[in-house]
Amino acid sequence: MGKQQTDGQRHWYAIHTYAGYENAVAHNLKQRVESLGYENRIFDVVVPTEKKIKIKRGKRVVEEEKIYPGYVLVDMVVTDDSWYIVRNTPRVTGFVGSGIHPTPLMKEEIDELFNKMSTDTLKHKIDLQIDDHVSIIDGPFKELEGKIGEVDEGKGKVKVMVSMFGRETPVELDYLQVKKI
Repeated sequence: MGKQQTDGQRHWYAIHTYAGYENAVAHNLKQRVESLGYENRIFDVVVPTEKKIKIKRGKRVVEEEKIYPGYVLVDMVVTDDSWYIVRNTPRVTGFVGSGIHPTPLMKEEIDELFNKMSTDTLKHKIDLQIDDHVSIIDGPFKELEGKIGEVDEGKGKVKVMVSMFGRETPVELDYLQVKKI
């Protein structure tokens, strides 16, 4: 490994991990930093998440969902030692950057990401796509079938194209009122 080219400044970096192990990597890295006494070079480790509304067993639940699955963010000063500590944490596959030199994230990216993480505006997680065939399970159009014409995750609504009186008619419904066929 060559010397790390760094400006000696503190920056946020993205590290790539095995998918599904982001929280374990963050936990292990924090423990390594503490036990090796590197709090003066590796300041914070974050798994970026946001709150989303999902449906579990017919009920709305709020869940934390990873914004970038397979990535963990590290606030650090890159030196040969700090690079080595992060790079050799179990289940870390590497830094995001060119070659062996990590590329710091831009301040705008970090600000936008932390803003997204701290927002109280919940997004609906709708696993329906345009042209999916659905059955309407609630409301005045119950038991009719149709095709998704539009998905609005912000409002948690879908437009379903339903055949009525021999022609396609758009019906706006809450996404809880439909079920994928």
